[in-house]
Amino acid sequence: MERIKIVNISIPQVLLKRALWIFLIAFAGKFILNVLPYFGLKKEVFQRYWDFKWWLLGHIVGGLLALIIGPFQFSETFRKKYFTAHRWLGRTYLTAILIGAISSTYLAWTSALAIHWTWALSLQCLAFAWICTACMAYISIKRERIQIHKEWMIKSYVVTFAFVTFRWLVSLPPIAGLGNFIERGPTIVWMSWVIPLFITNIILQWNKK
Repeated sequence: MERIKIVNISIPQVLLKRALWIFLIAFAGKFILNVLPYFGLKKEVFQRYWDFKWWLLGHIVGGLLALIIGPFQFSETFRKKYFTAHRWLGRTYLTAILIGAISSTYLAWTSALAIHWTWALSLQCLAFAWICTACMAYISIKRERIQIHKEWMIKSYVVTFAFVTFRWLVSLPPIAGLGNFIERGPTIVWMSWVIPLFITNIILQWNKK
């Protein structure tokens, strides 16, 4: 009876995880399609970011690589079957975030600062959280703390996903009507990563014995 109970519980959990990943991948896919026009290097696409196009592309490329690599790194089957590829993808993931965070920092104190200092600060804090969570995941695995590494990788991907969450939230009609961009933009950036990261920490701690 105990064995049957375990099976009955594990199957819904597996299905729930798969459904969650399908949703996240589809959600991220829409974001990827939205940023692809930037690779055409057309001024009308970049608009006011034209003078910062290479920094913006560095930010986009770093974010896209991290978004795409993330699901493979969380797959236990992929990790066990292709461990060497898992390690190299992990290095690529960290490099992508490093490039993206450096580009974000430059954009924060140039194009973003030209809009408002609160907008620049919110982007800088997001970039800081992005690189810190990834570095903590790297440091943990170098010290062979596997479980801690997994937890920091989850946190890192939550912060990576903040860029997708922001684009989704900022386009919602109810939020668009809350004020001008200076009034709502910085707040939405904070909401995009602080709240998801807080919820993630609760879940990770809740499951510990």
